[in-house]
Order: sequence, then C-alpha cells, then structure tokens
Amino acid sequence: MKALLTLGVVLFAFSGCATTPPSAPASSGSTRPSAPDRGDAAAALAAKMVGKPYSYGGSSPSGFDCSGLVKYSFKHAGITLPHNTVKQRSATRLIKVAELRRGDLLFFDQEGKKNSHIGIYLGNGRFVHAPSSGKRVRSDALGNPYWKKHLSEARRAV
Repeated sequence: MKALLTLGVVLFAFSGCATTPPSAPASSGSTRPSAPDRGDAAAALAAKMVGKPYSYGGSSPSGFDCSGLVKYSFKHAGITLPHNTVKQRSATRLIKVAELRRGDLLFFDQEGKKNSHIGIYLGNGRFVHAPSSGKRVRSDALGNPYWKKHLSEARRAV
C-alpha cells in the first residue's frame, strides 16, 4: 500500500510536465485537466460552441457574448475568469503573438475601444469568438486583414 501511495505521489508530481492528458483520472477523483492542458480544453469546448447565438451578457450555450464564451469555456476547463474583457485582461498574462498556443486569449480593438473584443486561439492561425448581435459564435482566421489590423495583444490564462 505504501509503495502504491509513493507511486501516486511521484506520478502526480510529474503530471504538470505531461503534454497529453493522463489516460485515467488522478487518485483524487478529479477529472479536471492538468494546468498545461486547461487552455487546450477551453479551446476545444469553445470550438464546440460554434453556431450558438450571440447574446449580450450571455455566458451559456443558449447565448454568448465574447467574454461570456471565454468565461464559460475556461470555467469548464477548471479556470475561473471574470465576465468582462477588461477584467479578463487583468487576470491573464501578456505573451508575444509569436508564442501563441491553443487556448491563449486574443484581444482586439474595435469601434475605437482598446481591448474591447476577445477570442480563444484554436491553433493553425484560427480563433473562436462570439462576434456581435445578430451573429453566431464562429471561427475566423487570425490572418484575415480585419482581425490582423485590430489585434491588440495576446494573453495566457494558464
């Protein structure tokens, strides 16, 4: 029994370095992804929300605004973020766009407002976001001239 407990502690200590999720949940019974995988899990869930309606102030599959989509996706990946782009920006750390990885946050300047829109990077030059009233959650290319022009910064929650 002692050897099994020691093995469990050793595996837990190294789980933060893993690049893929473990095949079985940790002995604590938690099914939450490890820290390096939480951004990926948030991105995967956000991608599943493509087609859901935009709703100002929304943070559920019945309707999302941009920061609500981020809050919802990260909550289900085990990270609590506020429902507001300014507060989400404050709760995350700045990274270089060249360092983007799946699950990073992209902030955009729109309508003359700095960092007024947010999306989740999916990888391969794409991101998911809830654009505006009358539209639906969608995935767009970061290289699109509009988004490229309005990108203000990239940040990481994990």
